This record gives sequence, structure tokens and C-alpha cells, in this order.
Amino acid sequence: MRVLTRGLVSTIAVAGIAAGSLAGAGASFAAPASVSKPAVGTEAVTPLAVNNLGLNTTEAKNIQCWLRGYGYTGAIDGQLGTNSWKAFQRNLQANYGYTGAIDGIVGTGTKKALQRLLKEAWGYTGAIDGIFGSGSQAAFKRMAADDYPGCG
Repeated sequence: MRVLTRGLVSTIAVAGIAAGSLAGAGASFAAPASVSKPAVGTEAVTPLAVNNLGLNTTEAKNIQCWLRGYGYTGAIDGQLGTNSWKAFQRNLQANYGYTGAIDGIVGTGTKKALQRLLKEAWGYTGAIDGIFGSGSQAAFKRMAADDYPGCG
């Protein structure tokens, strides 16, 4: 009887250990109950494809002509996109205190440097605050109203 009891206990123990191992393995490979999602989607960090800052197509074309003197080689299409703004940032970095990356993204630093340019030559009288309100837009439109060589 003792041999039979020992055999039965051993068999039950082995079965219990195996079942516990399988249960543990199953839990370790199971998917989490809730899948977390990123707090910020990729669209939140994607720069705008075009940012004319209030200019119409004709005005933006004039700005692109002006930008030819600062390394802009893209199309004169009236769409101030990433390459237009990179050329603008190079000019602003060289002449108007822009210290950010040459990335084509129109952020506060780009707007502040642009406001310095507009204050110097196109009658902007507001604060250098990086907020491109009606005063900044009016001065930018005056800049864009000039005729620049290199376009036709």
C-alpha cells in the first residue's frame, strides 16, 4: 500500500508542478489587459506643409523670389513650405538673431526673427514676441508687395 500511495502522491505532485508551470507560462505570454497608446500622435509633431502666415499666393510668390537670394531653389508656387522656410531661417539666422534649427518649421523663434526683419524695414511696430498677429501680418504683406528680381 505504501508503494501505491507514494506513486500516487508523486504523480499528483508532478501533475501539479506541470500545471503550475503551464499556468505561469501562459500568464507571462499573455497580452496585457489594456494596451497603452502614445500620449502624442505623430500628427502632433508633423510640421505644416505650407504656412503662408496670412499671405495670399501672389504675395507668397514674391517672398519666394526674395528668398532666391538666400538659397531657395524650389518652385515659385506661392506655397511657403518647408524649403521656403529653411531659406528664410538661413537669412534670419545670418541677420536677425534667429538661433533655432534650420528645419523649416515656423515656430516662435522664426516668428520673432521675422518680426525683427519686419521692424527694421517694413514698418512693424509691435512687440518682438513671436505672436504673428495683425500687425505682423500687415508688415509681412508690405514686404510681400515689393517686386523682387529673379521671378518671371
